[in-house]
Amino acid sequence: MVNLNPAQYQAPLLQAQVASPVGKIIMRASERGLTHLTMASVLAEPDANIQTALIEVEAIASGSAEAMFLTRLHLIKAIKQLQEYFAGQRVSFDLPLAAKGTEFQHQVWQALVDMPYGSFCSYSDIAKQIARPKAVRAVGAANGANPIAIIVPCHRVIGKSGKLTGYAHGLAMKQYLLDLEGV
Repeated sequence: MVNLNPAQYQAPLLQAQVASPVGKIIMRASERGLTHLTMASVLAEPDANIQTALIEVEAIASGSAEAMFLTRLHLIKAIKQLQEYFAGQRVSFDLPLAAKGTEFQHQVWQALVDMPYGSFCSYSDIAKQIARPKAVRAVGAANGANPIAIIVPCHRVIGKSGKLTGYAHGLAMKQYLLDLEGV
C-alpha cells in the first residue's frame, strides 16, 4: 500500500536512471522514500520489448551511510516493482513515497494511488472523492504537478467525455500505460 504524507518529504540523496518500455526514467529518493519519478526521455512509440533495467545510480546529495543505504533500498525496490508492472505482473505498488507537495496535492495524489489498476476517472471524479467538488481545476493542477509518475497513476485521469486528455509525458505514453492496464 502506498500512502502519501506531506511531512515525509526530505530532499533526495540518490538518483537512478532506468531504461523502460516508455523511455528513460529518472527516479530520486531520500531515506524516507521515493521523491520523484519522471521521464528523462520518452519514446515516440513505446516498445514492450525494452526491458526495465537500471542504467546508473548517482549521489545528488550527501548523507550518512545509513541514510544512503536506506535510500538505495527504496530505489532498488521501486525498480523491481516497475519491472513487474511493465511485465504485467504487478497491479499496485508497495513503496514508501516522500513527495513534496501541499496538503491538497497530497489528497489528490492519494486519490490517484487509491484508484484501482485498470480503471480511470476524471478530475471531477477526484474532486468529489476528496470532498472538494468545486475544486476541479485545482485537482487538474495537482494532477499535473504529480512528481511521481506511473506509481502515482495520473495517467488514469481522462476527460469527462471519456477521451484522452493531456499528459506531461505525452499521449503515446499515456495510451501505452492505459493499454498495459487493460483500459
